[in-house]
Amino acid sequence: MPTEILVVVIVAIIALATAISWLSVRKLAQKNTRSAVADSPHKIHQARQQVVFIYNPTKSGARDAKTLISRSVSKAGWPEPLFLETTAEDPGYSMARSALDAKADVVLVGGGDGTVRAVAQTLRHTEVPMAIIPLGTGNLLARNLDLDVADIAGSVQIALFGHQRHIDAGLMELEDGVTGAASKHSFMVIAGLGMDADVMNDTNSKLKEYVGWLAYSEAGLRHLAGHRKKVSIALDDEPAQQRKVRSVLFANCGRLPGGINFVPDAVIDDGVLDVVVVSPRSAFGWMAMAGKVVLRHKNHVPVIDFYRSRKLIIRTVLPVETQIDGDPTGPATCVKVSVEPKAVLVRVAAPGNPV
Repeated sequence: MPTEILVVVIVAIIALATAISWLSVRKLAQKNTRSAVADSPHKIHQARQQVVFIYNPTKSGARDAKTLISRSVSKAGWPEPLFLETTAEDPGYSMARSALDAKADVVLVGGGDGTVRAVAQTLRHTEVPMAIIPLGTGNLLARNLDLDVADIAGSVQIALFGHQRHIDAGLMELEDGVTGAASKHSFMVIAGLGMDADVMNDTNSKLKEYVGWLAYSEAGLRHLAGHRKKVSIALDDEPAQQRKVRSVLFANCGRLPGGINFVPDAVIDDGVLDVVVVSPRSAFGWMAMAGKVVLRHKNHVPVIDFYRSRKLIIRTVLPVETQIDGDPTGPATCVKVSVEPKAVLVRVAAPGNPV
């Protein structure tokens, strides 16, 4: 066969394979649509409430929050609130179980995203509402619920007398084929694997105390250079795709500190997760991705892809680091992720009146 014909055949095969792959990706991206009916916030109709406040005593503002809660509950003529402190060993799991045993009508959570996640995981599917008093660094779920993270008094007011609505939760199951370790975690905002988990794992805790969420940026710069990892990604019941990635993220909602909406189409109660595949391999790729996120333009950038899925499975040959809502969860070779629709009842501001 003449060389020219052979080249044409090879190019045609490559083009056909690329087209098939592109069409497959488009089909995956459009497979899941959002729930037609969102859960509208509704007013609380309770004359009396048993209030439980689970809080991290090391956080600035915890004492002020306790005082405000005690005064508000006393003024309302309700039973004395129950105060439960988290510990370094337990960020809130057993405290949330104690709140359920105490027949709490509402569980207030004072702390960062780790404390919020621990309590939310325990309150899933119980119909006992959770209210956030944001005292942490990122306060990601609070931001995505339109709470003013700098207004403790306003958050207490919403927690006790505001509206409430249901939101989704994510579930991530991890298996490490090398060590045999396995675990299961709920998440409320964003979980992921790859570079984002490396950054969370490598963030300087002392720097975080001084500059807050900006400490993640410092760690991120140190991890920009690196190799992409080969992974297998299967969305819902579709065939697995082989991809080379830096990170894969699973977003229940997408708003981050600094006014950044990393996943602008993510909705917290739509019954699906927004999957973000990040695959830059050069400084130019990172710049292109940053431009899309910051400028929010609609043009497609090949180094970042968005999908919707109710469940997915990611497999790797070698273990990769994972994280949930900013906290490291260890290495895994198999990551199974799913959404739990309307799993958690939360207190929020009245519609049209964010605090």
